[in-house]
Amino acid sequence: MARISGVDLPRFKSSSIALTYIYGIGRTRAKKILDQAEIPHSKKIKDLSDSEITKLRTTIGEYTVEGELRSEVQMNIKRLMDIGCYRGIRHRKGLPVRGQNTQTNARTRKGKKKTVAGKKKAPR
Repeated sequence: MARISGVDLPRFKSSSIALTYIYGIGRTRAKKILDQAEIPHSKKIKDLSDSEITKLRTTIGEYTVEGELRSEVQMNIKRLMDIGCYRGIRHRKGLPVRGQNTQTNARTRKGKKKTVAGKKKAPR
C-alpha cells in the first residue's frame, strides 16, 4: 500500500482516482501530477514501482496539500473573522457565507431546529 502525504492510497484503484484521496488533490490536479511524473492514468496503485511512487511523492511535494492546506484554510477563515468583514461575521455566527437563503434551508450551517411548544389560545 502506497503512503503519500500521510494518506494510505487504495491499492486496487487507478492512480488518477486514488490520488484524489489526498486533501487538496482533485481529478484535474491528479491527472496533471501523473503527467508530470510520467505515469499512465489507468495504472493501479498496486502496480506502481518504488521509483514511480518516489516520483509521485516529489511531484506532490510541490503542491500545498493535507495538513498544510487545512491550516492555511483555517487561517484564512480566522483572518476574515478578525477583521470583522461580512463573510467573517457569517462564519462566526455559523450561518451560510456565500449568499444562500436562510429562511427555509441552511440546516447544515444553522443546525437542527428545536421546536418550542406554542401557547394555547384562550377561549373567548
